Amino acid sequence: MAQSSIEWTEMTWNPTTGCNKLTAGCKFCYAETMSRRLHAMGIEKYKNNFKLTLHPESLNLPYSWKKPKIVFVNSMSDLFHKDIPLEYVQKVFKVMNETPQHTYQVLTKRGDVLMKYNKFLNWTPNIWMGVSVEDTRVLDRIDYLRKCDSKVKFLSLEPLLSALPNLNLKKIDWVIVGGESGPKSRPMDKSWVVDIKNQCSKAKVAFFFKQWGGVRKSETGRELNGKTYSEMPKHSYARV
Repeated sequence: MAQSSIEWTEMTWNPTTGCNKLTAGCKFCYAETMSRRLHAMGIEKYKNNFKLTLHPESLNLPYSWKKPKIVFVNSMSDLFHKDIPLEYVQKVFKVMNETPQHTYQVLTKRGDVLMKYNKFLNWTPNIWMGVSVEDTRVLDRIDYLRKCDSKVKFLSLEPLLSALPNLNLKKIDWVIVGGESGPKSRPMDKSWVVDIKNQCSKAKVAFFFKQWGGVRKSETGRELNGKTYSEMPKHSYARV
């Protein structure tokens, strides 16, 4: 468990760590960079660096949290990685099912695995499911998400690497947009963000603008046309 600086959550919980690059959005993976840093610091949980690793010892943590939390699950991995057994994913879901006071935000780039596992999982209302979409080449992830049984569905369009015109936002509750940050960050065009904001407004979907990114993201901020957008799903009970 760790307090999070991610604008749309409160804390992170990592019952697995590690992953592998899949598409263009993974090129400058922040989790890989952070894993290397933690590995170099000698943190036991990251002894395998960024190699996919299960951490069953972390499964019981949510039971110990006294106050309701908004939790990003697997910020340092992908719960629907093809090499994570379904049985382990079910164990993670069991914990989430049994701690309904917490809101869990699960995000994946592997919509096909999500769809494969969907019917074997218990989607209680406190589990939000999202997919990452960085450009038009991975729009199929949204179609997979739309078919899953989560009560709240969201898109993380970060790092946004291209325009995404004509998004199909049917059954989508929340859209997060963000630019890439770090020394090698790829630029995000303002017109892409404005267009997505307009699409969300038209579809009545909550819009959250996370950051412009860049080398110094603290300087570029997260205002869009002089306004900060921190909308959350209307039927949620989140407190971000």
